[in-house]
Amino acid sequence: MAIGANARARTETIYKAPSAFSRNAPGYLFLLPWLIGFFGLTLGPAIASLYLSLTDYNLLQAPDWVGLDNYMRIATADDKFISSMKVTLFYVVCSVPLKLTFALLVALLLNRGIRGLPVYRAIFYLPSLLGSSVAIAVLWRQIFDADGIINTLLWYLFGINGPSWISNPDYSLYTLVILAVWQFGSPMIIFLAGLRQIPTDLYEAASLDGASKVRIFFKITLPLLTPVIFFNAVVQTIDAFKAFTPAYVISSGTGGPIDSTLFYTLYLYQEAFGYFRMGYASALAWILVIIIAIFTAFSFLSARYWVHYDD
Repeated sequence: MAIGANARARTETIYKAPSAFSRNAPGYLFLLPWLIGFFGLTLGPAIASLYLSLTDYNLLQAPDWVGLDNYMRIATADDKFISSMKVTLFYVVCSVPLKLTFALLVALLLNRGIRGLPVYRAIFYLPSLLGSSVAIAVLWRQIFDADGIINTLLWYLFGINGPSWISNPDYSLYTLVILAVWQFGSPMIIFLAGLRQIPTDLYEAASLDGASKVRIFFKITLPLLTPVIFFNAVVQTIDAFKAFTPAYVISSGTGGPIDSTLFYTLYLYQEAFGYFRMGYASALAWILVIIIAIFTAFSFLSARYWVHYDD
């Protein structure tokens, strides 16, 4: 009996259950590339940027600790910070509602079951893939130039000599708003998916009750689509705050004319790579992070009053 007990004990020791780490080792191994990217390319640079925002750093010399001086200068003695924020806020307020409205209208048209829906969906989505590229920004500059396509059409159709849209501070920012609205494909696809999730029996019941199409839209479609509208609004607003390439290409990196296209990100770029004030640019970047975080938090807090879920 003693021999048998000892044999069982040795067998249990040899075939002891693997530890939690060894059981999860394959999962950690598959996560390793993401973990390296997160800590090496996201969290690490973010912490370094936060440190540099408290220093005077020009890439050539060691960072010099200045504490909150960069933030104090931004708040009290930087006129370009104010002008760039005004331009960026105007761009966000104009471009995001127009883009979402246009995307919703196109999604409603495509949801009617037209033939060749995948083709139309791909065509309308294409600008979202190309809109942020340098090539499209260069093309946009040629379209709205003094001798561009827009002014050529105005002359041949109406005999009107149009201005140089991108060189006139009264119109230059609106050309960027139009470019942003043209990139409506991504929210349009999401709206279309949301429309497909609305039960058709609700529309049938409303039609039997004699409700008009306008009433059906505002009483059924729009309330049930509010979660999708909320998601698109948050994502598109964050993207609008981060817009950079169109303004850089169209203004040749100056934000002109007269700072009319000086986006916040473009001003940050000028401070970092134009004047090599990396510490100051890092402070500007963290202020942008705070602004986006405040907007996102406000959006989620206000969502309870207008976003309607299944309950």
